[in-house]
Amino acid sequence: MSAPIYLDCNATTPIDPRVVEAMLPYLRSHYGNPSSGHAYGRAAKAAVDRARAEVAALIGAKPEEIVFTGCATEANNLALLGVARAARSRGRTVLMTSAIEHPSVLQPLRHLAREGWSVAELPVDAAGRVQASHAASLITPEVALVSVMRANNETGSLQAVRAMADLAHAAGALMHVDAAQAVGKVAVDVDTLGADLLTLAGHKFYAPKGVGALYVRSGVVLEPVQYGAGHEHGLRPGTENVPHIVALGEAALLARTALAQDAAHMTLLRDLLHARLAAAIPDLRLNGHPTERLPNTLNVSFPGVAGWQLLAAAPAVAASTGSACHAGDHAASGVLAAMGLTREAAAGAVRLSLGRLTTAAEIDGAAEALIRGWKSLTA
Repeated sequence: MSAPIYLDCNATTPIDPRVVEAMLPYLRSHYGNPSSGHAYGRAAKAAVDRARAEVAALIGAKPEEIVFTGCATEANNLALLGVARAARSRGRTVLMTSAIEHPSVLQPLRHLAREGWSVAELPVDAAGRVQASHAASLITPEVALVSVMRANNETGSLQAVRAMADLAHAAGALMHVDAAQAVGKVAVDVDTLGADLLTLAGHKFYAPKGVGALYVRSGVVLEPVQYGAGHEHGLRPGTENVPHIVALGEAALLARTALAQDAAHMTLLRDLLHARLAAAIPDLRLNGHPTERLPNTLNVSFPGVAGWQLLAAAPAVAASTGSACHAGDHAASGVLAAMGLTREAAAGAVRLSLGRLTTAAEIDGAAEALIRGWKSLTA
């Protein structure tokens, strides 16, 4: 049996072969500790510095504003907990987010709520987007931080982050953007977005799992959530994971140089897949914004079936019914519920997420398998 067609790039991307080649020398030969003063350490530190510069260039930041972490979840925790601990003495008592954030944002905020913070959630419209007009009356001088993702991991809908940032800054609050799903798929620039803090994840754009970064704008004060020897400006102690950081730097370079080409390729194939499915399946529903969404993401509800049943009936396709963090859970997506979908429509949702390596032949095969699976369940 041939390998399934991989359409789950929002869960994780394959590692780009060029990224593998870049990191291999730091697994085999250049094994020094970047904190060591000898030649081995200096070589490792130079590699970390180059990677930091590449990550900064990808998002329009300065190298010294990049803090390497073990993943996006760690970066989100550092941003949220770090701001809250630093802001507690300034009389601000409210943290604000949207109803469709990733658990790595929602769970730290719920932890802070148990510590006495007020946490407010902004609702989204039927396309999964926060409306700035609604948020304007809620972002008051009591708010310390607004955290809104750039792109939703399930629907791909893009948020009007700059409008949120302007409201936050007018109230004296900081703006955090979880850009884990956006970086490498659409242009992400911290100044254009108005971000004071921004999270990215290597394994969402062709680097390995186990490495991420947090952008911290110069002048923003964070309290660390871990303590040690002072690595990463004292915000992320522990010896740097040099091979994975090098990989992240290479992935950032590739993303920066191929962003437009990759986006055009994925948009073309995504829309072809949607057209094929819609032509064969009456009442197929698109979930998310029709245009303001990631170029690689197609979230659709199949009528009359549950998403997990459809994927079981189409084993030639490797996809998901929502976030990979909830794999195996057949409950309706909280994101889709927040968008107002009926229980039946939410249950029938499948997320199909493409990558730079996806081919037209794979799209043809995936469409055929999904249509055949749907027909077998509804005959």
